[in-house]
Amino acid sequence: MEKKRLRRSWSRTNKALSSRSRSLAVGLILFGLGLVSLFIGHVASDLHWSQFRRRIRPKVFHNKRLDIWKSNYSDFYYGCSTRGANFRYAVPENRSNGYLLIATSGGLNQQRVGISDAVVVAWILNATLVIPEMDHHSFWKDDSDFLNIFDVDWFISYLSEDVRVVRRIPDKVMRSMEKLPWTMRPPRKSVPDYYLYQVLPILRRRHALQLTKFDYRLTNRLDDELQKLRCRANFHALRFTSSIENMGQKLVQKMRNMSSRYVAVHLRFEPDMLAFSGCYYGGGDKERAELGEIRKRWATLPDLSEEGERSRGKCPLTPHEVGLMLKALGFQNDTFVYVASGEIYGGEKTLQPLKDLFPNYYTKEMLADANELEPFLPFSSRLAALDFIVCDESDVFVTNNNGNMAKILAGRRRYMGHKRTIRPNAKKLSMLFKARSQMKLDWETFSTKVKYAQSDFMGEPDEMRPGRGDFHEFPYSCICKKDVVSSS
Repeated sequence: MEKKRLRRSWSRTNKALSSRSRSLAVGLILFGLGLVSLFIGHVASDLHWSQFRRRIRPKVFHNKRLDIWKSNYSDFYYGCSTRGANFRYAVPENRSNGYLLIATSGGLNQQRVGISDAVVVAWILNATLVIPEMDHHSFWKDDSDFLNIFDVDWFISYLSEDVRVVRRIPDKVMRSMEKLPWTMRPPRKSVPDYYLYQVLPILRRRHALQLTKFDYRLTNRLDDELQKLRCRANFHALRFTSSIENMGQKLVQKMRNMSSRYVAVHLRFEPDMLAFSGCYYGGGDKERAELGEIRKRWATLPDLSEEGERSRGKCPLTPHEVGLMLKALGFQNDTFVYVASGEIYGGEKTLQPLKDLFPNYYTKEMLADANELEPFLPFSSRLAALDFIVCDESDVFVTNNNGNMAKILAGRRRYMGHKRTIRPNAKKLSMLFKARSQMKLDWETFSTKVKYAQSDFMGEPDEMRPGRGDFHEFPYSCICKKDVVSSS
């Protein structure tokens, strides 16, 4: 009897083990199939992207078909940021969760990022947005307010379906509040849940809340509807005042009167910018001492290797290097060039090599009469706005460093029709410039290698895959592709 029980128990145990083994085996097979499916899906996605690229653009830079003035493939893409049918509309002011005040930070384009993101945050919080406060205390020391730079009425009107915007908190609301608005600084690139769970409770409790140093305080990764709202705020709602717009267009017209097309170069080569970068430009002990002294402003900056930063592509191109890059790409000596810049380190001596390469060199100070420019001179942000307009209207926009203005303009130009936008592949170019200076490359070889290095840095529509990079530079959710019929 005992033996029978043992046999039955052993049989049940074997069946259970067999069942578990089968389950484990099935699980392993399903897991393996899942991995294979994921891999195949990833490969298929890459193949789809590469096939689409090949279908509309053979990747041959130096082929004569490539037009350095205009992308041949921009017609396949267009800006699209219309709100979806199910996207929540703005609630009336008296039914919102409270008033959201924003204190922006940095220069004009850094503040532009903050304002665009503030619109999205206001929507997330279901809040009434108060016209943002501009930065008066940063390096630029500009006391311009929002209404001195942007068209307030247009901003409020354009966003009316998405976010309720008011000029100020109503007096009766301020009087009813027991305390002044609470202030807080969100971490950089905060996700929507941070605002919903950390910020919203305070806003509801206090009825008004100010977010300070508001620049890049919202993640790049949002769902498409929120990204489209970001685009509507940046590319449509933020319109310069009529005085800035009119003056900017006057400068554009002066360039057009001299030439049917022109290149705009944004040169970031100010002393503080070079000091912050930790790069060295061959100025000897004098340069090292001057930039080293400026660098002391930032106590937390690490010690950087000059050669290391250059080899990593972290050093801004010099004006001469920008000129060499343009010449190597195929821009002729008679090309008209507009230069937008602040104080250039080294002054005229630093700029002269670029002027020698491109004698048709102009700035806003050279184009405008003294009386025309005088109202703008005390205000760095308004001057930057003029440069922004002339650069935006140019046939080709070039930058020597991927800063805020470069990113914002690159994104805007992609959205508005993929006008040619050239950003330097500084990592590869640094080696070529070094070899050129050491007489290791003749001009033809240098030019060919520059073209190859820049092959994915020319502002072509398909240079960057969706979801990669900075959204302000590549607003992929707001750029749609037209149907492409295969020629095969």
